Amino acid sequence: MTGADFWQHWYFHLPNFALAALVYTLLGRFVLGFFVLPDSTNYIWRWFRRLTDWLLPLVAFITPRYVFPLFLPLVAAFWLTLLRFALLLILALGGMLPNIAGAP
Repeated sequence: MTGADFWQHWYFHLPNFALAALVYTLLGRFVLGFFVLPDSTNYIWRWFRRLTDWLLPLVAFITPRYVFPLFLPLVAAFWLTLLRFALLLILALGGMLPNIAGAP
């Protein structure tokens, strides 16, 4: 894929990349949450929190109260993965997906 191909389909690549980055950051936050305290000064933990803290209240709003707060990043990663699939499906149904290299 060339740079021109990327920018020609920016409406697919940019949201897909942003959602993927959030999902992997949430998964990292979930795993790291077992090893560090919530108020830890670890710089990786602080960045994971900085990148995902805005999303967790939104997920907590739609998540049943019996879900332990430690699992909210995992639930958020699940919802964002579903959102990525929905984006893929909508663009595929609209015929707006980028072509696979070598496909006509």
